[in-house]
Amino acid sequence: MSMLQVQSLGGLVAFIGVCWLISENRQGFPWRLVIAGLFLQVILAAVFLTVPAIRDSLQVLNGAVTALQNATGKATSFVFGYAGGGSPPFVVTDPNALVSIAFGILPLVIVMSALSALLWHWRILPLIVQGFAFVLERTMRIGGALGFGAAANIFLGMTESPLLIRPYLERLTRSELFALFACGLSNVAGTVMVIYAAMLGNAIPGAIGHILVASVLSLPASILLAKIMIPGDEATSADPGRDALYRSSMDAVTRGTEDGMRMYLSIIAMLIAVTALVALANAMLGTLSVDGAPLTFERLAGWVFAPIAYLMGIPYEESVKAGSLLGIKTVLNEFIAYQTLASVPAEDLAPRSRLIMLYGLCGFANLASVGILIAGMSALVPSRKDEIVGLALKSLIPGTLATCMTGAVVGLLTTG
Repeated sequence: MSMLQVQSLGGLVAFIGVCWLISENRQGFPWRLVIAGLFLQVILAAVFLTVPAIRDSLQVLNGAVTALQNATGKATSFVFGYAGGGSPPFVVTDPNALVSIAFGILPLVIVMSALSALLWHWRILPLIVQGFAFVLERTMRIGGALGFGAAANIFLGMTESPLLIRPYLERLTRSELFALFACGLSNVAGTVMVIYAAMLGNAIPGAIGHILVASVLSLPASILLAKIMIPGDEATSADPGRDALYRSSMDAVTRGTEDGMRMYLSIIAMLIAVTALVALANAMLGTLSVDGAPLTFERLAGWVFAPIAYLMGIPYEESVKAGSLLGIKTVLNEFIAYQTLASVPAEDLAPRSRLIMLYGLCGFANLASVGILIAGMSALVPSRKDEIVGLALKSLIPGTLATCMTGAVVGLLTTG
């Protein structure tokens, strides 16, 4: 085992230790659940990353990403013209200047949202979710309501997946509700997976497969960390997900498109606001100089989060750059963090470090998402609003550390 792999192993212990230190009941440490969760995470990672047949099958997903990009490109060029990827009515001297995030890249969110809704109505996604839920319930001994709600986060967003267990939200224990929140923040929705894969395709081979695996691996990590912080043996049984979310295939496409449009506009608005605020912060920080270079938000984030990146298995000399990505993801969002990762020069992060960071950034755990989570869950369970507000902000800790644990597991299994 190399020293970098030892770092990753130490990181797994450290992340669990942090949650134990801030636990509401340190004497109630759930040994069995933690061992089962770690075992499940490592075994799944080993199967997905080291078994040739399964690893190669994930590469096939790259073809699906390309097909979705091409199909979306035909639609955006039809609607937006050359701004959406169509032929320009002039001579292009700089092709990169024609790349439009709003009109050429982000519309993929709308297409994926409609397609996900259709696959859910056709009972394809529910069967997959039930399979993951069954594994979680049997290995980690959690209730059916939490198991199904947690597994649904692989494909649905953190506010959409609780809809599937809405009748049981009132009955969930405080520990289960907290674990559900942590699962939501430690994953990304299926509707944005393809976007991130398209962004990272040139920087990390097989990005879509890794992002899907990251979402799967973060489930046991988020549950075990949440259960350490707020222990609880109760298991709310349920048989959820049988009620149809959509009345017909056309209804699924229509509502999926509407949901995708809301997400599309939210991402655009967030990118404009956040990018402007960071530029403003950098303008103010730039009046200060550290080590002969202007101070920036990215440099500050790198120093703060560098120890976490190091514990994931990132080499010391790359930890500040990796830490800045973690800071951007936590304070801003994962979209900007992935965008930054895609543009990091090859000499700043080795291939192994890039792979670890892909996993470590794969989650919604940021301040804006906490606000969305509070608003969405309070609407579903208004009687527990005060409880939701307190738990949602606290769930940012296991939500963030779960993705870091997933990155550390990948670091543990990756040598070069």
